[in-house]
Amino acid sequence: MRESIVQKRINEEVINFISSRKSLMLSTLTMEGAPYASYAPFAIGEECLYVLISEIALHAVNLQHFPEASVLIIEDEDSAGELFARIRVNYSVQAKHIEPDGKHWAEGIARLADRHGERINHLSQLADFKLFRLVPQGGRYVKGFGRAFSLAGKTLAGETVDHLRDGHQKRDVA
Repeated sequence: MRESIVQKRINEEVINFISSRKSLMLSTLTMEGAPYASYAPFAIGEECLYVLISEIALHAVNLQHFPEASVLIIEDEDSAGELFARIRVNYSVQAKHIEPDGKHWAEGIARLADRHGERINHLSQLADFKLFRLVPQGGRYVKGFGRAFSLAGKTLAGETVDHLRDGHQKRDVA
């Protein structure tokens, strides 16, 4: 019972936190296999994030060739109580390019326009702007020192949530 109460609370915190942010950091792979970091405004969809980005920007080209990416949504450093423990959510995502006649196009554009205004409707008409649906494959929510949670599953809040209690130990892999 206690575990489900904690999971529900963390699920709500994650959704409330990402709802309070307007842009995300996006890490993709270039054609040469090098990491590339950028950012994009986003909207929240049904267990996904939507981004509308120009293929003039390298991250749009990267996502079309390598749909696996990483997303970071992080608290502003100016408002953070502790710079080394800023609130953040990190997701491994599978990016799906949505064609203008695709199933999720209308929903994605509507959610982006609701969140970021009329500019989205104009940008979505330009040939170089591509809509991507970023579907979580798992993630991590950190809300301070000793308060990190694994978000397992393909949902934004995590189908299961586990408190990471192993502290700052040396790891072979992250």
